[in-house]
Amino acid sequence: MSFPSFHLPCLSQTVFTSCELGVFDVLLKAERPLSAEEISQAVGASLDGTQRLLAACAGLQLLTVHHDNGQVSYSNTEEASVFLTRSSPLSLCQSIQYSSRTIYLCWHYLTDAVREGKNQYEKAFGVSSKDLFQALYRSDEEMVKFMHLMNSIWNICGKDVITAFDLSPFKVICDLGGCSGALAKQCTSVYPECTVTIFDLPKVVRMSQEHFVSAADLRIGFREGDFFKDSLPAADLYILARILHDWTDERCIELLQRIYEACKPGGAVLLVEALLNEDGSGPLTVQLYSLNMLVQTEGRERTDAQYAALLTTAGFTNIQHRLTGKIYDAVLGYKET
Repeated sequence: MSFPSFHLPCLSQTVFTSCELGVFDVLLKAERPLSAEEISQAVGASLDGTQRLLAACAGLQLLTVHHDNGQVSYSNTEEASVFLTRSSPLSLCQSIQYSSRTIYLCWHYLTDAVREGKNQYEKAFGVSSKDLFQALYRSDEEMVKFMHLMNSIWNICGKDVITAFDLSPFKVICDLGGCSGALAKQCTSVYPECTVTIFDLPKVVRMSQEHFVSAADLRIGFREGDFFKDSLPAADLYILARILHDWTDERCIELLQRIYEACKPGGAVLLVEALLNEDGSGPLTVQLYSLNMLVQTEGRERTDAQYAALLTTAGFTNIQHRLTGKIYDAVLGYKET
């Protein structure tokens, strides 16, 4: 089978560049098809380069091409307007920007990551990766970009994962590493009787309060701390969303044991992760995510059985998993009464 591997970086960079220039934003604002000349002027780019970029976006079915009396103009497809414009509630622009400026640079060193078996922050950015989140949050700007990435993910996928199980019995919820608060907002929207405490590093909490969670979110609170070092708030349910995939098995068990000790009897922990098939044969997206964990973190993606084994070692029982049919799935484990 022929696999167009040469095309893949070209496809990614085409989307990265179009979003960075604001091509889709210009077309959305115009509310009519625009010519290449109009678009190039609006985004401040060369006409020749813009024409080539628009042709590639049309080939990717991100733009619709209109022909009228020999004139060519462009408009967004529905998907581009929904996911690739900054003003859309489901915008992936921040996620795309983070991929372009951070993830892509780490992937440049994938060969080294495979040879060495460790992440590549030092080569990519010149910062030590001994403390993973000191590397991830190496500047306020980088931290906000990462938080926007998390925000866009849970704005799109959050409802699916927090409704995979009926969480209504859990009134007091703690979202460990809750970042921007997007998943906490989904919880309070779906389960109106619950309250959610976002537990995260002090600087993340500060940024979340400044940029993402407003005073109007009355049922969302904050607690500053490091979940490996500091005492955890008492709760009925702890959520770990895209947390365990950052860490080795040993560190995962260490964190889960701390949660087990803090958890109320009859309470539970909800893991939200992209699950590999039991034989590791896919899905391809999750296999690629696992490579990304190699270049960026200490962890890996896992199967539901592997997560169940981690939970069991930490003391949790009655472990179940639910597939959402989307990228992220849910695993729930209980603390016996």
